[in-house]
Amino acid sequence: MSAKTHKKRVVIKVGTNVMTNRDNRIVQPILKKLVEQIAVLYERDIMAVLVSSGSAIAGKEVMGKLQVPIEDKATRRQVFSAVGQPRMMRHYYSIFHDYGMRCAQVLATKRDFAPGKHRENMINCYEALLEQGIIPIANEDDAVSLSMSMFTDNDELASLVAELINADMLILLTDTDGVFNGHPDDEDSDLIKHLKADQSVKEFIQESNKGEGEGRGGMESKLGVAQKAAKKDIPTFIANGKWDNVIVDIVDGKEVGTRVTKS
Repeated sequence: MSAKTHKKRVVIKVGTNVMTNRDNRIVQPILKKLVEQIAVLYERDIMAVLVSSGSAIAGKEVMGKLQVPIEDKATRRQVFSAVGQPRMMRHYYSIFHDYGMRCAQVLATKRDFAPGKHRENMINCYEALLEQGIIPIANEDDAVSLSMSMFTDNDELASLVAELINADMLILLTDTDGVFNGHPDDEDSDLIKHLKADQSVKEFIQESNKGEGEGRGGMESKLGVAQKAAKKDIPTFIANGKWDNVIVDIVDGKEVGTRVTKS
């Protein structure tokens, strides 16, 4: 798709903690809010790629518990993700359909982004979907990914997709308001509105206590991804995905979350 067809391209990554409640169940109204905002962008000739987590949690919802115990954590994740992926796409297909839009699933492993035929094939896929006005929904192909070819998390996948399609911006949606200069729950902590790609961020990183199926990314990952993307001239935003209209507000240039830029 050429720039003449759509003025902007935005990659939006939504984490598992954004789309689930405290019981780790998928919250349909949150998915609807995300799609509604993507529909608003579409009407402005801005195409979005959605990098969506949630397949492992969705798989655990479907299965309840494993009929036969699986000791290996990676294999358990493969099973839950393989079962949950169709459920997630059913959610998205139905919601996009309600807005008169079409979506497509694009699963990838890390080797698909390596220089060569796999990468060229991936570019062709994304370009063709965007040209047709179809919203790609990307996720890691957990069912077949080998440990050595797995993404660190979907934050990394989102940054690679952003680079692949020459995105104008990358939005990483999480369950916190952005990057803070202390623990987000501390009253004395302040939101950092702007960071530079070469700025030291170690002091802002908090440990993650996520359970199985709750996603692999934390703030350390997001900051690392954001700074790498910013160095490649892709402004990156870290913001609270549960806020109303957060995606549209960021695209409109409003001061939302933490913005990471090259300079």
